[in-house]
Amino acid sequence: ILAEDRLTIRIRIRFFKGCLLELNEAVAVESERIKHIGYRYHFQDTGDKLIFRYDDTPHFQKLNTFPHHKHLPGEVVASNKPDIITVIEEANFIV
Repeated sequence: ILAEDRLTIRIRIRFFKGCLLELNEAVAVESERIKHIGYRYHFQDTGDKLIFRYDDTPHFQKLNTFPHHKHLPGEVVASNKPDIITVIEEANFIV
């Protein structure tokens, strides 16, 4: 999705066993530099149940990596923003 000063990247990877990884990242261009606006990296099983999700939605203020965090089944943990290749490798390892 493109705008004059903004880009949203959406990638969906369906693994052979049926698990789905969705990578979403929004960036903007300010003063000829790329600024990261937000991200969501969501991995789910074939029954649409969460395996993990990294994001920076600012709703867990007590985490020391706020706003960055990782959702796991039944819990949210502190986590820095991983790079996309690391997320793909993590999902591939689980599959």
